[in-house]
Amino acid sequence: MNTSRQEHWQSVYQDKAEQQTSWYRPHLETSLHWIDALEMPHDAPVIDVGGGRSTLVDDLLDRGFTDITVLDLSEAALAQSRARLGEQAESVRWLAGDITEVELPAAHYALWHDRAVFHFLVEHDLQQHYVDSAARAVREGGHLIVATFATDGPERCSGLPVVRYDAEELAARFKPHFERVDAGRDLHRTPFDTEQAFTYVVLRRRNDAQTAITE
Repeated sequence: MNTSRQEHWQSVYQDKAEQQTSWYRPHLETSLHWIDALEMPHDAPVIDVGGGRSTLVDDLLDRGFTDITVLDLSEAALAQSRARLGEQAESVRWLAGDITEVELPAAHYALWHDRAVFHFLVEHDLQQHYVDSAARAVREGGHLIVATFATDGPERCSGLPVVRYDAEELAARFKPHFERVDAGRDLHRTPFDTEQAFTYVVLRRRNDAQTAITE
């Protein structure tokens, strides 16, 4: 695991309360909108990459999802989510790890969700490791929902540089394994009463034959 990134995020979640972080939102309404639109069966395997102490897992459990994995670099963030959920936490898989390095089950997930992890990967090789991990772990016909800062969003977050994307650029990073299904934009109002523009894309995992044709 990349220790510098891990130490950074561990410190953030140990030192700052939820409403002291710009990304805090009581519920990820935009993500939930796209997830609901997919109309997946509730036993479909879902992974929330960089889930931290996000309440997405709470809302997925409330919707009846039964196979949820939450992955984050920070064990402190995961511990806070487990504490919040109480007994419900026992029905969730919690993984502390770096998404560019972690070994995930192959062709397993029906949905991969990421709000604001990918844009922190400013090095091309780390971006490619992430894309390769998603391509291996998402089953054919499964979906990827990824949100990053938009081109008019912040240039830095939590003291770190980010890469900003429009929908076309973001979807292109995941070719040829994924094809764009939908896209949108979200204006997130931070706890500090400022706005951050996000780009959302919904991508579908292509089958290997389709991928080979386009390579």
